[in-house]
Amino acid sequence: MINKINLLDLDKQQMYRFFLSIGEKQFRVNQIMNWIYKYYCNDFNKMTNLNLSLKKKLNDIACIYSPKFLKEQISLDGTIKWSVEIGNKLIETIYIPEKKRSTICVSSQIGCVLKCKFCSTGYQGFNGNLSISEIIGQIWNASRIIKNKSSKKNTSITNIVFMGMGEPLLNIKNLIPALKIITDSSCFNISKRRVTVSTSGIVSGLKILRNTIDVNLAISLHASNDKIRNLIMPINKKYSIESILSEVRKYLKTSKANHGGVTIEYVMLKNINDSLNNAKELAVLLKNIPSKINLIPWNHFIGTNYKSSSYNTIINFSKILKKQGFITTIRKNRGEDIKAACGQLVGKM
Repeated sequence: MINKINLLDLDKQQMYRFFLSIGEKQFRVNQIMNWIYKYYCNDFNKMTNLNLSLKKKLNDIACIYSPKFLKEQISLDGTIKWSVEIGNKLIETIYIPEKKRSTICVSSQIGCVLKCKFCSTGYQGFNGNLSISEIIGQIWNASRIIKNKSSKKNTSITNIVFMGMGEPLLNIKNLIPALKIITDSSCFNISKRRVTVSTSGIVSGLKILRNTIDVNLAISLHASNDKIRNLIMPINKKYSIESILSEVRKYLKTSKANHGGVTIEYVMLKNINDSLNNAKELAVLLKNIPSKINLIPWNHFIGTNYKSSSYNTIINFSKILKKQGFITTIRKNRGEDIKAACGQLVGKM
């Protein structure tokens, strides 16, 4: 694979330039992308509408290589977690089936540098950014596996969420080309409204995203004021809540993907951020921002003393927000028995 061009690293425009550089016509791009993203074919020799000389040329200089899925765990609720090999490290990719949609939760980094106190990934340390093909390869492999598992003819992934390991906007260089591939009609063809980038609020990254590509946005806020957020999310000392929300307002002005407003993610931590005053404070904070609030019961992991808020506390918290006119949901814990739930991903076998 050394020195070969991995076609999973190329969006459509880059693919056009590649085929032009090797003396081939543009129609070859659609042929190749059809084989890769519709038929999940990674062998040039099996692409029946390519001539022998082109097959030889591609075998010499290119490849279609995705990271290996080493281990599969299936939850009682149908959620699937895969351990994915990246060099000598592991990341995790999650598939979440529901009645009317199916979602792949994608990792963007190996570990995470942000060290949020309530997230197991942050305790693993940071081991690097994923390449475009390592991001896209997660979706490609997961989609292929799910298609092969299902007896239904038209099984397809409907939603992509960047809520796995890592902070997506700290890998913005590879994130944006990956988003282009995900939303391209010749590739995965996922609507921009069904592609969600979840961020802890990297303001510099939000600016680049706003000026480059329009996708659904989720903000991992998790606190109603800077004092609490500084305690549980060290990144807040660099990017305060107001600086994040200011950039979110700008994002929403031009975004068509976020027609219903940005999603605010709020993990419920007992006696930390779950008081009724916190709920009222959050409502004031978001009063001028079209938003949907997703309350997340905290998922336990070893090595921390945090506890999840009680169900009654979460219900009462949500009632206050709903009374103030916010669409408020409580996230279902999916895949908790295989440690595939929010905040539990660690990249270990």
